[in-house]
Amino acid sequence: MSQPLPEAPSVQLKGKGVFLDPLSGSQALRWLLAAFAGFVAGQLFSTGLVTLMAAIKGQSSQLSSLAHSTSPPEWYILSSLFGLWAGFLGAAWAVVHIGRAPRHTLGIRFSSWDLLGIPIGIGAQILIGLMYLPFRSHLKDFDAPITKLTGSSHGVGYFVIIVCTLVLAPIVEEIFFRGVLFRSLAGFSSLVKTLMGKRIILVLAVLFDGLLFGVVHGELIQLPGLALFGALLAVLFYRTGRLGLSIVTHIAFNSLAIISYTSSSGTLFGWH
Repeated sequence: MSQPLPEAPSVQLKGKGVFLDPLSGSQALRWLLAAFAGFVAGQLFSTGLVTLMAAIKGQSSQLSSLAHSTSPPEWYILSSLFGLWAGFLGAAWAVVHIGRAPRHTLGIRFSSWDLLGIPIGIGAQILIGLMYLPFRSHLKDFDAPITKLTGSSHGVGYFVIIVCTLVLAPIVEEIFFRGVLFRSLAGFSSLVKTLMGKRIILVLAVLFDGLLFGVVHGELIQLPGLALFGALLAVLFYRTGRLGLSIVTHIAFNSLAIISYTSSSGTLFGWH
């Protein structure tokens, strides 16, 4: 009686850094649920913090108008950001502590090579700006997102918002969207045994991560550009196996947008 042939071992993608130790299917699902919970919690924290600050400022009756304002006050912007980021970082905390995953699995590491993110981020900002250039005259309130962020701020408040936009936002968003969300999406490749199947899941993970990154920013006009940039950041994370390069790229990208907007009319780069 012939013996059954042994099952062929599952091939692995040639990842680097944290991707040398891919998540299992069950781990990927838990991380994805943590990302979803973190996003929902961020929305709730943001709403709660804004409501609390409005009560302190005596502006509770104006919350509806402030939410639709083109230039809300500094306290509104900062409360919204810090509440949202609390949820994002909560998701990262959950996968590390509740999921008992070592901290390095998030990929929060840096190298001198990550400085390459400066020209990459600047180049991405220029290319995406050029992509929008033919449509600028047909798009209403094209600079509305960045105007809403900085329009009514001044002095210390303006400085704090700029620091949040240029430094804190890239760090927190990369930890959440790439370190947790993309890591979970890419982890589903472990459920497939063929190399082609794993590659397809990885490509879908890059595209889906970029799309969600764009959607969460809540700006329909800027969605294509943000989705492309989010996908680029996911590729950088996967290629290096650490978040350092994507964080520096994100900082450079945001920096050029802010510099262009504050120094001129933002003709080329102020597209978000």
